[in-house]
Amino acid sequence: MRTPREPLFLARQSYRRRRLEDAARLLPLLGSFLFLLPLLASDISGAALGAYVFAAWFCLILATALISRGLGRWPDATGGDQSGSDADLTPEGADPQSDTDRPPHATSSFEGRD
Repeated sequence: MRTPREPLFLARQSYRRRRLEDAARLLPLLGSFLFLLPLLASDISGAALGAYVFAAWFCLILATALISRGLGRWPDATGGDQSGSDADLTPEGADPQSDTDRPPHATSSFEGRD
C-alpha cells in the first residue's frame, strides 16, 4: 500500500522569484505582440499609431524596471550574492593585487624558442 505523499511546499520567496523570472522571459514575447498588433488594424492614422507605439514602449520599459527591481531583492538562485567583486575569486590568504598568485598566460608559439 502506498503512503500518501506530502504536498510539495515551495518557499514563498523562491516561488515569487521564479515567477518574476518567468515574467522577465515573457516580456520580449509581449513586446513583439504589442508592436505587431497595429499591423492587424488597417484604419489607424499615423499619429495614433505613433502614440500607441510609444505608449507600448513606455509600458515595456516600466514593466522591465519593476521586474528587475523585484529580482534584485533576493540573492541569485545559487545562494551567493551578485556583488560582482573580484575579491571573491582570489584564494584565501592571497593578495588580490599581486600578480604572482595568478597563473601565467599562454605564451605565443614563438616565445622561448632558440
